[in-house]
Amino acid sequence: MADEQKPEAAGGGQEKPVVPQAAKPVAAAPAAPAKPAGPTPQPWDSEMVTRLKARFGAAIREASTYLGQNYLVVDPASILEICGVLCDEEQFNMLADLTAADYPKKPERFEVIYQLYSFPRNERLRVKAPTAEKIASVVDIWKAANWLEREAYDMFGVIFEGHPDLRRILLPEEWQGFPLRKDHHILQQDDQWVRENLGIESGQ
Repeated sequence: MADEQKPEAAGGGQEKPVVPQAAKPVAAAPAAPAKPAGPTPQPWDSEMVTRLKARFGAAIREASTYLGQNYLVVDPASILEICGVLCDEEQFNMLADLTAADYPKKPERFEVIYQLYSFPRNERLRVKAPTAEKIASVVDIWKAANWLEREAYDMFGVIFEGHPDLRRILLPEEWQGFPLRKDHHILQQDDQWVRENLGIESGQ
């Protein structure tokens, strides 16, 4: 039987080579929208602020409100007098909290922060006092400051002058350094204390 003839491809029996098409340029992703500006502190004016500024002058460095929270920034040298007036005359009779913040690059490295509450006024107030390292104790104004100042001393090393018993409250007395300072290496200190006092290697 004769071989069957296969039909030849059109155009002389040869397929045309496929020419690759140039890749289409990828459109650049649209730029992310700019973040909206966040809230900023606003000047705080009130009758109490007017009284305090009239009495203490430049010792009231700032009176502002932020997200509905009123605060004062005061000269640390006047903290005892200002807190005394806030407690006795302005009726902020409760020290709800006292802590500190560490800003190593600032001349006044620490900021001692007092969270006050007035039961008669049903009002809160934050007082901030920048200091290099020492500030007067307010234990004689609010007894609760006793333990809170000891904690701030224990964690930050802030000295509260006039405190009746300023010593560590969370860490052992032989602990070296202050854990909440930005330059404190907590794991290294833990290794050293555990080795020296427990005679073992730390599990950190």
